[in-house]
Amino acid sequence: VQLVESGGGLVQAGGSLRLSCAASGFPFALYGMYWVRQAPGKGLEWVATISSQGTDTAYVDPVKGRFAISRDNSQNTLYLQMSSLKSEDTALYYCAIDQAGKSRGQGTQVTVSS
Repeated sequence: VQLVESGGGLVQAGGSLRLSCAASGFPFALYGMYWVRQAPGKGLEWVATISSQGTDTAYVDPVKGRFAISRDNSQNTLYLQMSSLKSEDTALYYCAIDQAGKSRGQGTQVTVSS
């Protein structure tokens, strides 16, 4: 399993970012996928889930209405569109094949300045 995240960066509060995750080494289209994050000094937090075919999604309450998870199975790529970013969204963001984040990529840093 290889997961490579990209798209993070420094953004002002209220701004937007789109994260990508390139997946390889497993049948991507058969797996539900997850985004998890780790804020400074805190543990891993589940952020969003998408079903294998992209028909079902779920979000942690603090990001509902602001984040959107999607996927392109033809490109083995997972996305997270983040809008109306807040300082509390600052974290290292990982894509993962399990909700606990045990099998995840190296992460991409998102820093939101207030």
